[in-house]
Amino acid sequence: MTDFAEIWSYLSQGPLMWLTATLAAYAIGDACFRAAGKSPLANPVLIAVVLLAGLLHLTATPYAVYFEGAQFVHFLLGPATIALALPLFDVLPRLRRSLLPALAALIVGSATAAVSALAIAYALGVRGEVLASLAPKSATAPVAIGISQGIGGSPTLTAVLVILTGITGAIIATPLLNLMGLRDWRARGFAVGVTSHGIGTARAFQVNPTAGAFAGMGMALNAIATAVIAPLALSLFQ
Repeated sequence: MTDFAEIWSYLSQGPLMWLTATLAAYAIGDACFRAAGKSPLANPVLIAVVLLAGLLHLTATPYAVYFEGAQFVHFLLGPATIALALPLFDVLPRLRRSLLPALAALIVGSATAAVSALAIAYALGVRGEVLASLAPKSATAPVAIGISQGIGGSPTLTAVLVILTGITGAIIATPLLNLMGLRDWRARGFAVGVTSHGIGTARAFQVNPTAGAFAGMGMALNAIATAVIAPLALSLFQ
């Protein structure tokens, strides 16, 4: 046990250790997702988060130490977001025909996401920095963090809320939209992209390519809309 503790102490200080742990946790989550028949309840991101959180807690590893190794994955968020433009280009003619309905849905969806979260939190007594951190939760992480900094929120808290929002959307979107009887893949994908950003968009691609392309458009446009709507919505409660 002493030898193991010494080996672990040595390995845990190396960046490669936590990068490997991150990739392994997601691989386990993806295997569980496939074993469950790609059920939205077995979301691989959620499983990976739980596994990594448990590992960090058991080993008493500070988040800063973990992030030194996992920051390469964090860096890839940017290129991965940009890469969503490729499937978007493939359905560009269909996007043009749906532009006006999409813009209307974008404004309503973005405003609802920000105002509903702030209203519920305000009613529960949340104020100040925590309230400001909630406003951009439905935008993609890099944009949401920047918005949070600009309106007086906590970037770290906003990042957590963004991940929780994306995971929640990825889990409940498919059964909820099925229950509502919504069959148009364009509408389904766009709704998921606006409300659940990258994690929801990844789920949309697993369900249908058209839904994934429209989810990518919804995520991109919502990043712009949230930058305008979130500060205005927050001002209503301050």
